[in-house]
Amino acid sequence: MVAPKIAATTLTYLAQHKSIPMKKSKIHKDHPTRTETLLTHGGREPAAHGGFVNMPAYRGSTIVFEDLASLDDHTIRHRYGRQGTPLTAGLEDIVTELEGAVGTCLAPNGVSAISLALMACLDAGDEVLITDSVYEPTRKLADKLLTRFGISARYFDPRIGAGIADLLGPATKAVFLESPGSLTFELQDIPAISSAVSGRDIGIIVDNSWATPLSCRPLALGADIVVHSGTKMFVGHSDAMLGTVSANEKHWPRILETAHALGIIASPDDSFLATRGMRTLGVRMKEHERRALDLARWLESQEIVTRVLHPALPSHPDKAIFDRDFSGSGSLFSFVLPLAERSVIAEFVDHLALFAMGYSWGGFESLILPFDPTKIRTATPWNEHGNAFRVHVGFEDMDDLKADLAAGLERYRKSLGT
Repeated sequence: MVAPKIAATTLTYLAQHKSIPMKKSKIHKDHPTRTETLLTHGGREPAAHGGFVNMPAYRGSTIVFEDLASLDDHTIRHRYGRQGTPLTAGLEDIVTELEGAVGTCLAPNGVSAISLALMACLDAGDEVLITDSVYEPTRKLADKLLTRFGISARYFDPRIGAGIADLLGPATKAVFLESPGSLTFELQDIPAISSAVSGRDIGIIVDNSWATPLSCRPLALGADIVVHSGTKMFVGHSDAMLGTVSANEKHWPRILETAHALGIIASPDDSFLATRGMRTLGVRMKEHERRALDLARWLESQEIVTRVLHPALPSHPDKAIFDRDFSGSGSLFSFVLPLAERSVIAEFVDHLALFAMGYSWGGFESLILPFDPTKIRTATPWNEHGNAFRVHVGFEDMDDLKADLAAGLERYRKSLGT
């Protein structure tokens, strides 16, 4: 799968429209816009839309041109619905600013964002190195689809750090990281990996969905491309699907060209809901972090829990990397219980009153998901002897959440006969 060369019209577009610069805060005229002000005011111009606070969702495909000269002017940002609208442009600009990127493309969901990032970096005959703790759909994408186009994937120890240099070959053109992994929560040493591939034509892609750019900025740590399942924290209400791809100056042209060639864009209504979600991202992240850490510490105190996997806890083996590279943590973590039959797991999760079972996360509702990493790991063994559970901590009362889990843990203990 060979990416097309960048057309001259696209180069002109890039030169004039790398991103729309965000205005400085009206409150702090002498300072750059701060994060929470950007989240509140970024990407919207009420005066251009009748004074309405929220940017409207543009539902349309055809954009009409005033004259032939306008039709021939390929620097005009909005030429067809597939290339976005003022609403999607505003959302892209918010994410671009948050990530410290040159530009951002929206995608219909997280997997399509990952697909776009990989396709922009890889041609037929290339190889991608992928952390062994990666999100399972990313693994399926690499193993099932990329191989059909002559692209190979190799998986590596998430904690390999600078040791990745020993895996690099002439065909290696991308390294895919997910830090932390959204099931087993190993962190990758992005600066060390970036240093190891320095001077080579290799793109470093990081899935930053857990931390968001509010708590970690991979581009500043040496990555080239950042992807998000915006469905999670950006949307924040479990009611829309979104993906984002942000890139540095070197990789942005290929991202944009590939997105246009594939026709990748998020829907108007999902973009509207995601933009709404971004307005409260700052306060939601702080509250999710506080609650998740509270519950993680509580679980560590429960006798039946053998391990809690949360990068911000002192017990986590990657705590030093977390302290260096992150300014906060997310809503998601995992814990391990003694090994038991499936019926015991069912006795635990089937009767929970507040923690529902579901694959996503980032919404207002708390979730729990049993998982078995041994079924998907290929490069490094999963050495935790027990049953693993991932939790997303929502906005229910914390005492109620603890009581719900406490009752479930007691059912688990009794089912074990201990």
